[in-house]
Amino acid sequence: MSKKSGTAIFFEALIAFALAFLLSFYDVFYSFDSLLRDKAYQQPRGINNKIKIVAIDDKTLQEIGPFGTWSRSVYADVIEKLGDYPAVIAMDIMVFGDMDSEGDEALRAACEENGRVISGSYINYTTAYKTDEKGKPYIDHFNIDSIEQPIIAGCTATGFVNASSDEDGIVRSAFLSEDFEGVTYKSFAATIYSKYCEFLGISENIPALDSNSRMWINYAGRPFDYEHISLSSVLDGSADPRIFSDCIVLIGAYASGLQDQFSVPNSADQMYGVEIHANIVQGLLDGKCPVPAPRAVSALSAAVIACCAYIVSRKMKLKFSTPAVIIIAVGCVGWCIALNSAGTAFPILYAPLCSVAYYLLNLMRKYAEQAAEKRKITAAFKKYVAPQVVEEIAKSGNYHIKLGGENRNIAVLFVDIRGFTPMSESLEPEQVVDILNSYLNLTTNSIFANGGTLDKFIGDATMAVFNAPFDLDDYIYRAVKTAWDIVSGGNAIESKFMERYGKSVSFGVGVNCGPAVVGNIGCDFRMDYTAIGDTVNTAARLESNAKRGQVLISESVYEQVKDRITVEPIGEIPLKGKSKGVFVYSLTGLNEEKTDEEKELVQ
Repeated sequence: MSKKSGTAIFFEALIAFALAFLLSFYDVFYSFDSLLRDKAYQQPRGINNKIKIVAIDDKTLQEIGPFGTWSRSVYADVIEKLGDYPAVIAMDIMVFGDMDSEGDEALRAACEENGRVISGSYINYTTAYKTDEKGKPYIDHFNIDSIEQPIIAGCTATGFVNASSDEDGIVRSAFLSEDFEGVTYKSFAATIYSKYCEFLGISENIPALDSNSRMWINYAGRPFDYEHISLSSVLDGSADPRIFSDCIVLIGAYASGLQDQFSVPNSADQMYGVEIHANIVQGLLDGKCPVPAPRAVSALSAAVIACCAYIVSRKMKLKFSTPAVIIIAVGCVGWCIALNSAGTAFPILYAPLCSVAYYLLNLMRKYAEQAAEKRKITAAFKKYVAPQVVEEIAKSGNYHIKLGGENRNIAVLFVDIRGFTPMSESLEPEQVVDILNSYLNLTTNSIFANGGTLDKFIGDATMAVFNAPFDLDDYIYRAVKTAWDIVSGGNAIESKFMERYGKSVSFGVGVNCGPAVVGNIGCDFRMDYTAIGDTVNTAARLESNAKRGQVLISESVYEQVKDRITVEPIGEIPLKGKSKGVFVYSLTGLNEEKTDEEKELVQ
């Protein structure tokens, strides 16, 4: 790789790094990344059987009546039925304000007697405009206006039951505590967890929190996964209270009409609030509280990985870069899942997205470069091969030439201008060039009109091959036809130069066919595509023996096309460099007329 190209790749990789870093740092595709993280991270790991739900379900509503019309003595009865079996009884029910004094008093008495009941409070949040420690203004969407306490607050421990959702309405995190007027208030789930640890006599895990002091919920179960028993079954005694022994029992809404359902990341179905509390409690018990990585760290990680993918796809061949980028993208996802399980959540989208995007960018670049190279090759071949042949081969893509040499059966044509040397001595250089270009233009157009390959110009002579480098149908007849077109065309323009300069020239042509070695001949830094061998030498000797306006063909050529041409036998003649003579024919005509298109190409 040149120093210049290496520098270019370095700056391109630097730009790729910066773009991936900015996309990740500013979380440009937050919603989409959140959905991917939900799919990858929020896989059920199995619910804790020590967490059970007493459900206020449709059956309960049918038997007791519409929710909100009950006397609170119903809850007192439930607590009494459960007795001392549960480790904790958590009431995810709003019992604010006085209702009926008898029922309220019964509930207070039941809570005091049990001693293990937790009730829910509620924080009223408002939006407020504040300034941070540096004096920078910001909007606080979780400014606490007031906290509503249940009527049984003095008889139970309490915790706020608020559920906070992300911008897309999905509950992924929760506050475990809030400070208000110098007092720290725990959440409902955090209070349950503390009481349960106290019951078991174990120390509490200290969960990791994000920069906003939230705990990210790693859902253990999906909606309806936790064991739930209808509240009416507890009341009528059909549910044996012993099934709740040493359990965390949450009492809460479990009917769609109670409007206590939320969107969650691990299911298309909504989850009841009591189930969300159950998942938070289990996350605290299991120590499964992954915290998002610092934004700068996650952005740097994504940028480094994407930059590596860019360099790989930029420098490697397609057959290597494709699996390499796939491994990088899949590896990123697996790495993120492993880190999440270890307690640190990384954005899952940006590194694979940028890696694949950079791969596609470099893929398009390579295709563009190949297309440009193909156009250059096509343009180059058009100088040697008939343009219509090149166009057809370029469409199929079958235009590769074998490096080195290969044996092919070909037809070879040599044509030379007779009388050119003495003519050039008597004319001005510009006149000589005019005549030479006109005649060489005729030979070139005749070769291309018949699908031949222009091998080279040798002074005032021209060499052409047929059936190389590409297969050409009826190539021997095409070579003969080209020779006849050249001689016929030379007769047509001879009079023009006689009138203009008082001079004229004509052609001598030789055609032979047979095996030859064709390919790139030369050295590493200079090579030509040509044909070599006895077949080529014989064609050259035939041309040197041809008279003005004469086409000499070998016997091998004649035998292949004798039914389509008219000839005059010359007989066996000696050729320089050959021990035996060669039987030669002089071409006198073709048995078929040229088409209008062929005539136009020759002209």
